Amino acid sequence: MAKSKYEYVKQFERDDSLIPNTWLVIRIDGRGFHKFSERHQFEKPNDRRALDLMNKCAETVMTEIHDIILAYGQSDEYSFVLKKECDLYCRREAKILSTIVSLFTSNYVFLWKSYFADKELQYPPSFDGRIVQYPSDNNLRDYLSWRQADCKHFHKTYSLCYESICLHISLY
Repeated sequence: MAKSKYEYVKQFERDDSLIPNTWLVIRIDGRGFHKFSERHQFEKPNDRRALDLMNKCAETVMTEIHDIILAYGQSDEYSFVLKKECDLYCRREAKILSTIVSLFTSNYVFLWKSYFADKELQYPPSFDGRIVQYPSDNNLRDYLSWRQADCKHFHKTYSLCYESICLHISLY
């Protein structure tokens, strides 16, 4: 962009660079998904088509964002692990988070008919997200163990736990 007298406004942007050499975990979660699943008449306890749609969205995110090395999903939530040396968007938190959440959400809407050909999308879903930085391999392992324990505890009522793990090996 050419220099102009208005370029000073960039000074008001907050530096939200994430700490280098930490594992980055982006966890997205369906906002109001209990209501969403009822409105769209998802089968209980787990609608296979809804889970497959979530998995395809995660796969698409992993295909687009090459720094993701693992994705873990349960119910209406997905965690994406980015490698420690990731320098995606110069590790700017807002840029990474907004890209992953919007990519996941837009694919959910775009792919809806592929999984629910017989159901009209009544209203668009939304997902919230957060980034957490884990400094050690043990911290990352404990995070993933926590999510797995949460899945098993939450779904114990149904005597069924559905979780997905996607591994991505980058060729780049």
